[in-house]
Amino acid sequence: MIFIVVKFTVRPEVADSWLDLTAEFTAATRAEPGNLFFDWARSVDDPNVFVLTEGFHDDAAEAHVTSEHFKQAMAVLPKAIATTPQIINFTIPQDDWSEMAELKPA
Repeated sequence: MIFIVVKFTVRPEVADSWLDLTAEFTAATRAEPGNLFFDWARSVDDPNVFVLTEGFHDDAAEAHVTSEHFKQAMAVLPKAIATTPQIINFTIPQDDWSEMAELKPA
């Protein structure tokens, strides 16, 4: 799996509408063949920071970055971000999430 985490610092005036701004991009990406997950989280320390966690089958990454919805997002999002996003990108030898061994529901 290609595992990607991207940290976006958005402009303060856009922060409360960021998830709406990225909703079509998110839905289209989740519908891609080979997409395993595409999930947003908002920082509890800084309301202008959002973290995107993505997972793709190894052969799906090129189709993602060449898709029309990716190109459209890259055209729209620069106006909404405050800094260049930070990214972590790894290929890992698994196909999905694993269960955490140290914690179980009581």
